[in-house]
Amino acid sequence: MAVPARVRVALNETVGGLPTTFWWLWTSTLVNRLGSFVVTFLTLYLTTTRGLSPAVAGLVVSSYGLGGVFGAILGGVLADRIGRRPTLVTAQTLTAVTTVALGYTHAPVLIAVVAALLGLTSNAARPAISAIMADLVPSVDRVRAFSLNYWAVNIGFAISASVAGLIAAHGFLLLFYGDAITTLLCALVVFLRIPETRPEQTTTASGTGVSESAEGSVGMGTVFRDRAFMGLVGLTFLLAMVIGQDGVAVPVVMGRQGFSATEYGLVIAVNGLLIVLGQIPVTRLVQKGSRKAALISAALLLGFGTALCAFAGSLWFYALTVVVWTCGEMIWTPANQAMVAELSPTHGRGRYQGVFSLAWQGSSFLAPLSAGFMLSAWGANSVWAVCAVLGVLCAGGYVLLMRGRANGLHVVRMDDGAAKHGAVDSGARGRGAVDSGLVDDGARDGGCDNNSGASVGVAC
Repeated sequence: MAVPARVRVALNETVGGLPTTFWWLWTSTLVNRLGSFVVTFLTLYLTTTRGLSPAVAGLVVSSYGLGGVFGAILGGVLADRIGRRPTLVTAQTLTAVTTVALGYTHAPVLIAVVAALLGLTSNAARPAISAIMADLVPSVDRVRAFSLNYWAVNIGFAISASVAGLIAAHGFLLLFYGDAITTLLCALVVFLRIPETRPEQTTTASGTGVSESAEGSVGMGTVFRDRAFMGLVGLTFLLAMVIGQDGVAVPVVMGRQGFSATEYGLVIAVNGLLIVLGQIPVTRLVQKGSRKAALISAALLLGFGTALCAFAGSLWFYALTVVVWTCGEMIWTPANQAMVAELSPTHGRGRYQGVFSLAWQGSSFLAPLSAGFMLSAWGANSVWAVCAVLGVLCAGGYVLLMRGRANGLHVVRMDDGAAKHGAVDSGARGRGAVDSGLVDDGARDGGCDNNSGASVGVAC
């Protein structure tokens, strides 16, 4: 039976035109997430099998997050220095070894140390993955590519979360081995099918005669001095805090209201179900609109969707809040990630992705602490109010970021931005290939070569 023309067009707009190597990377991500058992069930494992108190278990989980902070930076630097492929294969191999080691560790102090190493190795892979995607996929397709990758992450997580309980019934050690095996399979796919994508380090910036890729020109100092990029990192951190505080406060408040763990599980399952079913169509809609409008609406949906919990007293209302903030999450995650790729100099993508990962690692450490403090000191309404305020602040922050704090910026549609502006030679370090949906006719601080008269601003 012939496939209707509209379906063929929709499929082509969703998955067509992306490089074959991208799909191998997508497959490796899916395989990895299908076995992502350990981190999800780490707290339960520590408090049941190892008999640690909730406080000590919390410290162990925090050590994992702390290791992730260093792993993100290390992985970003290595992805630029030695290449994306060796960084990714090495990090995933060490992650598999560390995962099994954690399953055999008994002393609380050693558990914390190994958990920190696991956080370091697993998060060292993330900047390399994002850098490969940015290297492979043209700027006009990056929102779609990051959305598909995010979709794979959530499909894998949904399946692994449902299977992990059955596996754990036969012993938690099986979870550690299952996680390690899928991680090794992921590394094998990368080793066999994904070539090195790091750009050659001999090209020169157009019209300058200066090496575009000189290693010293994109150091960590360059990243931290890039005000537009660090502004994006700050906004990401604040919205990640909203998501993290929701994850801590909602189960506590629902428990106080008499809801069971099973009922909370049903509510939070709405998030995964919506992402699996809705991420692709939502991305198609977002691609046809303004990036600025998408990011602003996403920030407001995340903030106020969480704040709606102030009025929740029934299971269906809690599920409604999840629907609202999940819509924001589906809009925000791929669009925000694509912006990171577009702001990153070609030969500094690993470092930029590493610093970007700090927003998530920092929030994973601070969100539980801040939510716990507010719940104890001021009550649940303080958490919901802070989430709403953060959503509004981030919406305003995206307005300022997209303007570039300069005149002469204009908004274009995301699906034709590259066609209109892709040939603009920015003269910026390694940014000639970014989607210049917003073009700054004046030099942007920190992102423009001194010999250049123009720079590319944030794509919209």
